[in-house]
Amino acid sequence: MLIGLTGLIGSGKSEVARIFAKHGAFVVSADKIGRDVVEKNKSILRKLVQIFGRDIISKSGQLDRKKLGRLAFSSEKNKEKLNKIVHPALLRELSAQVKKAGQEYDFVIIDAALLIYWGWDKKVDKTILVDTILRKRIQRLKAKGYTEAEVKARTKFQPKLSDLSRHADYILKNNSTRKILKKKVENIIVSLTERG
Repeated sequence: MLIGLTGLIGSGKSEVARIFAKHGAFVVSADKIGRDVVEKNKSILRKLVQIFGRDIISKSGQLDRKKLGRLAFSSEKNKEKLNKIVHPALLRELSAQVKKAGQEYDFVIIDAALLIYWGWDKKVDKTILVDTILRKRIQRLKAKGYTEAEVKARTKFQPKLSDLSRHADYILKNNSTRKILKKKVENIIVSLTERG
């Protein structure tokens, strides 16, 4: 069974994915693929430097993801430029990983904020939306080094929660403890297993 996992930045998608993985699911992370694609594909990195400037490369020669993020999420136009460069390779790799995992695992989870934007909600069997209030998302992301302004800027350019909700088979509220979240995810796993 192919499950799409979506939600806004800081909603806890990765934590939900980890819970699924502990129950035997294979997780395909769009964020991880995106990082790998940029770091391993020199032509993509060159294009990013052409568009966003040499400052996105650290003194050690690595991509400074924070600087790129600040620039890319400073405007809709910049975000679209980033997506146009990265998404084709990301989606090819996502498809390849999903296909391979589907041959070996009963449950494959696609962890992707842009799942619906990419049209993958039509390719998955079920979609789970992780919904978390803004205050909690800011709190979580500040712990990861983001500023409140950065969180709000990134959220501004993500799909609307109402759009995500319309495509979701399950809406998973994540405003409480990890223990409660784990129980909610396990209930969804039981439901999916019974239907599957």
